[in-house]
Amino acid sequence: MTATIGTFRLTQYASGGGCACKIPPGELEEVVRGLTGHVSPDLLVGLDDGDDAAVVRVDDSTAVVATADFFTPVVDDAYDWGRIAAANALSDVYAMGGRPVVAVNLVGWPMDKLPKSVLTEVLRGGYDIAREAACFVAGGHSIDDPEPKYGMAVTGLVDPQRLLRNDAAVAGLPITLTKPLGVGVLNNRHKSTGEVFAQAVASMASLNRDACAAALAAGAKAATDVTGFGLLGHLYKMMRASGVTAVVDAAAVPYLEGAREALRDGYVSGGTKRNLDWVRPHLASAVSEDELLLLADAQTSGGLLVIGEVPGYPVIGEVVASGSAAVEVR
Repeated sequence: MTATIGTFRLTQYASGGGCACKIPPGELEEVVRGLTGHVSPDLLVGLDDGDDAAVVRVDDSTAVVATADFFTPVVDDAYDWGRIAAANALSDVYAMGGRPVVAVNLVGWPMDKLPKSVLTEVLRGGYDIAREAACFVAGGHSIDDPEPKYGMAVTGLVDPQRLLRNDAAVAGLPITLTKPLGVGVLNNRHKSTGEVFAQAVASMASLNRDACAAALAAGAKAATDVTGFGLLGHLYKMMRASGVTAVVDAAAVPYLEGAREALRDGYVSGGTKRNLDWVRPHLASAVSEDELLLLADAQTSGGLLVIGEVPGYPVIGEVVASGSAAVEVR
């Protein structure tokens, strides 16, 4: 009997899943230390502050945004994995205030374990999301790999005067989050049990295009997207780069249905625990350890974290002058 695409549980072909597979933030910073400092007035955003993408000025009104992102399966459905991976890769351009223009596929595929028809579904999912974003997909690169991996290298355009950066947060402004948290614990439960969480898939496959446009319309200057380092990790990076402190109202942070139950039942990834360990020395908290784990939950294709109020999205805290901790949770 020939196996159909639906019989393959893709999450079982990889040791990790989604953005929880990222190299831990502290270790990654150690690896790239010393590779920063390329000084040029046209390199608007480089490696120095670990922003979401590189930005190079072409002229006074145009800059190029360049980024790449790929990961192992975060869901079992091939088409959905493709959609999620593409939305996640495109998100880095939106996080800089840009517009994705062209993408190329990045593929690692275990040719002796998974049929090519499954890969076709992954690529179809990525193509459909890119088409939704009005971004061309023009080829790519593939290798035979023991674990399946998929993502995109994306090139976009941005107005240098409307650039969103992670080092531009200033005191006195609110903090807005444009997607609920919780996909990390739900994905971990899915990988362990096979349960499907449509709300998590819908969130991850949703583009940050509209949130980007709303943030720019509201006059925002600082933003990042929430992915593998969790809300706390990405917020800490932003506050450190900007020299200010974030005060988070834990009760105001939105979560996907089922996230708290998944946490209660122990579906916490190693990546989430490493995120919290990394941020803890720079964190002041008045909430429980479980609440901190949710705030550090490794997200895949999360929302934008915007400094400033963005109409239609929840405010989860505020930026204050630099204090004894980079992030305070109340």
